[in-house]
Amino acid sequence: MLYLFRLLCLLINIDQETVLNWFGIENPITRQAIANGYDLNQSTIEPSTNISIDTLRLLLEGLLNKLQDGFTIVDIENTLFFILFVRFIILAIRYNLKTSFYITCIGLFAGYLWYRHLIDIISTYANVLIKIPFLQNLGKDAIQLESLGRQSVVTNLRLGENARWYNPGQIIYSGIMRATINTDPETGQTYYIDPISMIISKVQGSNDSSIISFYYKLYNNVIPKVYDFCTKFWNQLSGVAAYAVIARIGKKYCPYLIRWHWTFLLIIMLVENLFISLIGRANYFQTQVLVPQKEFYENYINSSLQLQINFLSLMIGCIVLAHIGLLIFGLFHAIWGQYFYIPFFVENTELHIGPRPKNSVYSGGNTSWQDPEEKDLNRRLPKLWYGWFGSGTKNSWKFSAKLKQFLNKIIKKIKK
Repeated sequence: MLYLFRLLCLLINIDQETVLNWFGIENPITRQAIANGYDLNQSTIEPSTNISIDTLRLLLEGLLNKLQDGFTIVDIENTLFFILFVRFIILAIRYNLKTSFYITCIGLFAGYLWYRHLIDIISTYANVLIKIPFLQNLGKDAIQLESLGRQSVVTNLRLGENARWYNPGQIIYSGIMRATINTDPETGQTYYIDPISMIISKVQGSNDSSIISFYYKLYNNVIPKVYDFCTKFWNQLSGVAAYAVIARIGKKYCPYLIRWHWTFLLIIMLVENLFISLIGRANYFQTQVLVPQKEFYENYINSSLQLQINFLSLMIGCIVLAHIGLLIFGLFHAIWGQYFYIPFFVENTELHIGPRPKNSVYSGGNTSWQDPEEKDLNRRLPKLWYGWFGSGTKNSWKFSAKLKQFLNKIIKKIKK
């Protein structure tokens, strides 16, 4: 199995150009050649070099330059997949390809839960993120995703196209729409060719107009409203139904890492709604009440309005940054297959799913707050910090020393 992994690594040409292109950073050699007017297809310039310390320097400089303008959703995705790739290689060296693949897939699924929730929160805060300098790109991406989503929904409902496998209701509706609606290419007139419409077409010549009026009321009012109601009901219930089936009923087959992060997400969603409502009201009060009043009283000195606007901007920015920062914090822990501690939420999460099984390699990282010596202390106030990745604080110096030795070995190998 190890020889197969070595063969797989030989098939991938990992050089400086590959690493920089992964993060969307332009190679300075290529940039200079283009600026000087060279044709890269005919030029003798060799843009790809081996990975070295200079590659790390270029990578850090490029990431810092990109972070000055604010990170985007694509940057988050590239970082996540890079972490998954590195973790897969490390686990394959430590165990084997099969175990590494399973552990990486478990972390990927747990991270996907956090990622989807992060996208939903970013879409909710889209109008607020535009006002925050460092998060403007996230707000633009959220608005673009929302507009594309609305366009695809309208297209799917009208034309019955672009149905995806993960949306069975949309597939059924698209199939019905394609089978029952026919458009004449010459006249552009639409015809319904389902059995009910074909029967009604024979009745239209008679004097019984009640059947025809009922038919149009059914197709134009009742069916669209029923479909809209079922769609909204399924969107609200699908997450809880999936959690109940996978994490509760099928907990025997669901890894502990996925159940822990999924339950933790459902618990914090109960508190998130309070902050989302608070941010929505504060933003509305700022943009619709205070800003128009300031423009109306522009010729007069009214420092209290400006003070209120600045206070609301600071409050909105701090809450949004803390909220998105917490989600990114949990996202990266899930991708790494690790846990983290937040008082009250972690205790309630583990009341539902129980302690971590420590005899399995698929159960994830450390949960030092579950150790018997920690539970026997009976603290009045909760402990806020349990070390990096929940490894505990007793051996923090030993961990930092081991980490330093590990990094020194990597640097020596890179230099060679």
